[in-house]
This record gives sequence, structure tokens and C-alpha cells, in this order.
Amino acid sequence: MSLLIRRAEIRGAIRDVHVARGRVTAIGDGLPPAEQVIDAAGGALLPGLHDHHLHVLALTAAWESVDCSAGLSGLTRVPGEGWIRGVNCAESLDRHALDRLVPTRPVRVQHRSGALWMLNSAALEQVSSALDDSADVERDEHGEPTGRLWRYDARLRGALPSSDPDVAETGRRLAGLGITGLTDATPDLDPRGVELLRRVPQRLTLLGDPAGTAPRKLHLRDHDLPSYDQLVDMIARTHAAGRAVAVHCVTRASLVLTLAVLEDVGTLRGDRIEHAAVVPESTAAWMARLGLVVVTQPDFLRTRGDSYRREVAPDDLPCLYPYASLIAAGVPTCASSDAPYGEVDPWRVMASAADRAINPAEAVPVETALAGYLSPPQDPGGPPRRVAVGEPADLVLLDVPVDVALRDPDARHVRLTLIAGSII
Repeated sequence: MSLLIRRAEIRGAIRDVHVARGRVTAIGDGLPPAEQVIDAAGGALLPGLHDHHLHVLALTAAWESVDCSAGLSGLTRVPGEGWIRGVNCAESLDRHALDRLVPTRPVRVQHRSGALWMLNSAALEQVSSALDDSADVERDEHGEPTGRLWRYDARLRGALPSSDPDVAETGRRLAGLGITGLTDATPDLDPRGVELLRRVPQRLTLLGDPAGTAPRKLHLRDHDLPSYDQLVDMIARTHAAGRAVAVHCVTRASLVLTLAVLEDVGTLRGDRIEHAAVVPESTAAWMARLGLVVVTQPDFLRTRGDSYRREVAPDDLPCLYPYASLIAAGVPTCASSDAPYGEVDPWRVMASAADRAINPAEAVPVETALAGYLSPPQDPGGPPRRVAVGEPADLVLLDVPVDVALRDPDARHVRLTLIAGSII
């Protein structure tokens, strides 16, 4: 099907845009009609947004779960008799606390960090075969599980009731925000996970596909960091296979360890730091010299700012989620969501990048944050994609000109989204 978008704002000028066979085929004035015609009425036509770091399967599950961000009472109101799944919990719970809320049905609640599952006794009984002797299964003084399981998603999966998540619906909801591309940052995906993820309509980059070509996700567990030699081996083997690395770094220690190892083994184009949550000032130039990219999440400072002020070490607080200083140092940097652990709405993230409650000197203009969402999946933080003849028709049409959207970044301005020329 061919499509003509009339009177769209493109780079400050009003133009018609013709789309056919999944690509932009013409841009000009007074183009002839197509099978479908849309009047943009001066609204901005942009390349579709790309979220450079999120977790699609976890986001799908979160949208099907009880939101515990405002408290736990919702866990007691779930109809039925099967499993109850909660997410976005800021509290630190154990089996006994959950038993007092829901004594008979199996309950598992994910901490908002995404790193910890908290289960009640009924749930522990049902997944007992999946509990190993590692430190990831917290135990009390009698050796009994407390219900707290660290980084246990993959090991739990086989012990839980199975049903296919509606990943396609998640993709449609993301398209409603103007998102046409996704970089899933879940590590160590199995073939089933890869198959499920490919059901989204978006262009997809998988950091956790063992057989993929994108940068490989290396998840450094801050309570159990690898040794220097172990990380050397992981990165060297990944580079030898022709893949860059995407290293999860949310502490000063994990970042400095990663930079030291990359200094030793060398970098590969595309090597990236995920989160860069704590970046001492002296390390920005180091990262730039190594040619690294940072994919950050500025909205965490809005949603978790109060907790950070209470819990983050005083020496680390001025170093939280830098943005402007990284760009100034020559480190390509772009914003992302880390959904479901962070806000999925890219327009909300852009607003947070420009209006920071913590370290306001690290704020960047909305235009800079938008440019990050427009950067290619293989070059996050690089030059933004453009609406141009021959390019894929992955587009987002706004109901206002771009200067209005920059002053008021809000998903309500998204009028329609095209992926490969089809309206999603």
C-alpha cells in the first residue's frame, strides 16, 4: 500500500512525503495522491524513536502484574486462586511479611531494581526444585530460604506456570508512544525468549541473543563482581567472536573494573556502558579515550530521587547518572527507559533529562535527549536518523510542530506511528 502524508513539518519546512514498499519514496511539494492520504496539518514528521535499553518480556509481564509502587494492598485483591505477581516494590520483604498479606496463594513480588524476587511460603513450596545452594538464595540462620532470590529470573522460569506473554500487544502500546525500534537488554536469552521477542512489530536489537551480532550484554552483579581476570576472559572471548560488549555498570566499582579491563584487552567499535549510574569525574575522559558509548536513564532521578538522597553514599551522589558532562567529554550518550524498571514513555524521559532534581548541571536540552532516541540502534548517541528518500518508513507523526513538542514533550502529541510504512 502507498501512503501520502501531506503538509508535514520536516526539518522546519512543510513538505509532502510519499511512502511505498516500506520506504520513503519521495519528499516534495504537491506530490500526487496515493492509496491513502493523511493531512499532517503542519505536525512534525520525525524518524521513529528507538529505545536503546529496555526489557520487553519483563515489561509485558509488568503490564500484566500488580503494581506495588504505592503499596502492597493490591496483592490481596487479585481474583482467582493461582499465582499473584507483583512489581515495582520499593520495600524489602521476606516470606513471612508476604505470608501475612496472602497466606495461601503463591505470591512473588519483584523489587523495583529488578534484581530481587521476594516469595511467600506457598510460592517457595512450588518452586523448591529450582532453589540451588548459591548465595542468590538467601537463607536464615537455620538454612531455610527467606523467600528472597537474587538475579533468579532464568532459574525460576522452569518452575513457574507457563503461558505466552502478549508481546505483540506490548509492541503496539510502545508504537503508540512513537517507538519504532527496541534494543532489548535482557542478558542470556534462550531460543524461546528470542522467538517471543520477534513478535513485536518494532525493529529489534537483542543484546542477550547468544547467536546474535549486536553487542553482548554482560551483567556485572554488584554483590558478586567477577575478578579482573574473569572479566578479561569474558570481554576477550566476546571480542574474539566479533561482538562488542554492553556492560551493566551501576556502581563506581563495576565501572572502574570495566574500564581497567577494556584498557587492558582493547575496545571494539560498539562497546557500550549500560546505565553508568555512578561516574566519577575523572573517568569521563577515560571513557572518551576508549571510544565507549553510554546508554543512560535520566528518569530514575525523578522516580527514585528521594531514595537516592537517603541511600546513596555522599561521594557518589554528585556522580549519579551524568549526561551533559559525558557529552562534553566526548562520550556519545543517549537516554533510554530500562523499562519496566524505569519509565517507558520516551517523552517523559526526555523531560526528565532536561529537568533534573539531582545534579541539575547534568541536564541536557530536550532536543539533545530526542536526538538520542533518534540515533541508530547500532550507534546510540550518534548522529540522529533523518526523514529522507530511500530510508525505511519508520516514522512518527506529531500533532504539533517540533518546536512545540520540544517545549512540551508529551506522548499525547503522537498522532500516528509507521513501521515499514504500515500504521501500527
